[in-house]
Amino acid sequence: KGGVSVVSFAVVLCMVLMTARQAQAAISCGQVTGALAPCLSYLTGTGDASPQCCSGVKRLQSMASTQADRRAACNCVKSAASRYSNLKPDRASSLPSKCGVKFSFNVSPSTNCNSIP
Repeated sequence: KGGVSVVSFAVVLCMVLMTARQAQAAISCGQVTGALAPCLSYLTGTGDASPQCCSGVKRLQSMASTQADRRAACNCVKSAASRYSNLKPDRASSLPSKCGVKFSFNVSPSTNCNSIP
């Protein structure tokens, strides 16, 4: 169960990253985890998607502007998410829409970070 939650969380956030369009420097795992830290209570089912959480999701989206950035961020998210066994897959999949981030693709637990365009 925890593995599915981690994968769902990582996949959703990777999908959010795929919609990024602004040019920035290479993204670091510190930037990724810092942007998503305010979302932890929402993702574990103990709180709402706060304005700080949504701001972080949107900031992360804008930071991941290149294919390399999106792939790196996806791998960072997977690594960070592996530390939390209580993430809720339904919360992870609803986070983008809760924060007003739209994407035109299906979220799948089989997403491979190395295949992100």
